[in-house]
Amino acid sequence: MKLLILGAKGRTGRLIAERAGNQGHEVTAFTRATHGDATDREAIAAAMPGQEAVISALGRGNSFKSQQLMSRAMDVILPAMKREEVQRLIVISAFGVGETFYEAPFIAKVFFRLLLRHLYADKAIADDFVRHSGLDWTIVCPTKLTDGQRTGAYRAGEHLEFGGLPKISRADAADFIVKQLTDPAWIHKTVIVST
Repeated sequence: MKLLILGAKGRTGRLIAERAGNQGHEVTAFTRATHGDATDREAIAAAMPGQEAVISALGRGNSFKSQQLMSRAMDVILPAMKREEVQRLIVISAFGVGETFYEAPFIAKVFFRLLLRHLYADKAIADDFVRHSGLDWTIVCPTKLTDGQRTGAYRAGEHLEFGGLPKISRADAADFIVKQLTDPAWIHKTVIVST
């Protein structure tokens, strides 16, 4: 499958690109250095022709300031996909955004409200854009991402039970995300992934 990965230089995006390439997908790793900004209409439009799926691993890294990155990017990405008839979209959001907030343990909810409020508000807007896009979307909400190894021992569901501060390795999250390119089970759904 011809695959456009946005945020492909990030810690999670790099693993997704590597995993997808190893699975035989033809990967275009969209980066600021080689393609431009993911909120630039011309840059996204230039990268979209010929693609069969898009994975967004965009994020603000360690910053707590959203700069409305996700909502601005989706406002560009979704129309470009429609113009080029690219139907499959997988977006990494975050555990605690939107309805997944109610799945979180109490201590995680406090953290989301205090430190991640602005980032999560932007992600929630972007996720709503995706849900109303008419595309074959999947929104993936990993719990706290770590730099551990790929284990394959993770759970996925719209509702999961947790205690403490749940987490998942970026490698396991990447494994799940790449699997969604050929598995329709989570199309038009928001899925939490965690160990």
